[in-house]
Amino acid sequence: MNGSLTPIGPIGPNDALVVIDVQNDFVDGSVGIEGAAAIIPVINRLIPHFAHVVFTQDWHPPGHVSFASAHPGRRPGDTARVPYGIQQLYADHCVQHSEGANLHPALDISAEHILVHKGTRQDVDSFSAFVENDRETLTGLDARLRKLGVNRVVLAGLALYGCVRHSALDARRAGFDVLIVDDACCARASLANEEYAAELTQAWVLRTRAENLLGLTV
Repeated sequence: MNGSLTPIGPIGPNDALVVIDVQNDFVDGSVGIEGAAAIIPVINRLIPHFAHVVFTQDWHPPGHVSFASAHPGRRPGDTARVPYGIQQLYADHCVQHSEGANLHPALDISAEHILVHKGTRQDVDSFSAFVENDRETLTGLDARLRKLGVNRVVLAGLALYGCVRHSALDARRAGFDVLIVDDACCARASLANEEYAAELTQAWVLRTRAENLLGLTV
């Protein structure tokens, strides 16, 4: 990860919009995020301006390691020690082929796009769109974007200081310029959010709003 970064510029052919986990369970389902639905129109305004669009989905098997129900005596919000470290536990969510795992119906997925499933193995979670939580298994997104000539990743989706943050940091580690569109993301309330925001700044992740980014394309 280097310390120099191209200033925010107009959307171009070497940019990819990566939309993180805008799925039914995260919008208004078992792990819903307050205010999440409001970002969908913003994302929909962004999509037509990008030559490369990626949608990610949590795609968990039943009994996934991130489910509190898979750890006897634990409840959502607890943690558990697993082979790769400490795992945050949640209500069952985004189970493969379930309605909760589907991309939200208000999301415009009509454009040609790449679909990335993450957290597909029962014993490993994946917050990031690039690297699973064991920090060894790649999702393959890095290589696919490189093949397309992408050098800047523009991030939107859920949750801002969860999977969006993890994806941003891993994209920077992979050598991409990274831009988060703040009003195309939604954060869970947390006392740690200021710390997470500082972490993004230290990693040279830039942040803007959709109107500013789209205004550069006029």
